[in-house]
Amino acid sequence: MLQLALAAGGMAAVFSAGYQSMSPTGQWYGQTFTGLPSGSKKLALTYDDGPNDPHTLHLLEVLDKHKVRATFFLIGRYVKQRPDIAREIAQAGHAIGNHTFSHPNLIFASARKTRTELQGCEQALYDAVGQHSRLFRPPFGGRRPVTLRIACSLGLEPVMWSVTGWDWSAKPAEYVEKKVYKQIRGGDVILLHDGGHAELGIDRSQTVIVTDRLIARYKAEGYDFVTVAEMKGKAIPGG
Repeated sequence: MLQLALAAGGMAAVFSAGYQSMSPTGQWYGQTFTGLPSGSKKLALTYDDGPNDPHTLHLLEVLDKHKVRATFFLIGRYVKQRPDIAREIAQAGHAIGNHTFSHPNLIFASARKTRTELQGCEQALYDAVGQHSRLFRPPFGGRRPVTLRIACSLGLEPVMWSVTGWDWSAKPAEYVEKKVYKQIRGGDVILLHDGGHAELGIDRSQTVIVTDRLIARYKAEGYDFVTVAEMKGKAIPGG
């Protein structure tokens, strides 16, 4: 019986450790930013996996229409291919963060690979836009203690999220909007995607539509949309 109990306890520990390595709000492996206390009237829209032609550009048009600034976590190899889009994001006053160079799951990456991915993305961002935020989001949300230690050593600030839009599989805007609505509590960091990690040109037209709807809806309810940097009380470089 004792052996069974120990085995069950071991399995539970393994499950918990695995969950914490991917959980957006888990803090076992180090401090990450997931938003403000519930009830705040601030919201942060964040977009992963860009830059992406043409949907990042369409998204910029929607954000400009509503006079909202967002946070874009860009993939380094796409920035090298489309530095012009990265520059447009920066010139519009949005915050730009590091989403690694090639979008690996860092849970399975060595310390050397992790450092190379973060430094490669930083260099691509600097070459394209110059000074930018020190924000970093791990692909898939995957991280280990060493992941966060390396990020910290490079001066990067890990950012996760508290609301998931589930838009990466190109769900209809209505579906994504309902998913977000059910999770909003105030002070949230909202995860959406303007690109896809597998290739450039992924269709994110539904994300553009839902962004327009979410901003209109929550502005009408008295919410203020800010960048993650602003939510953390920091100015946007060049902003």
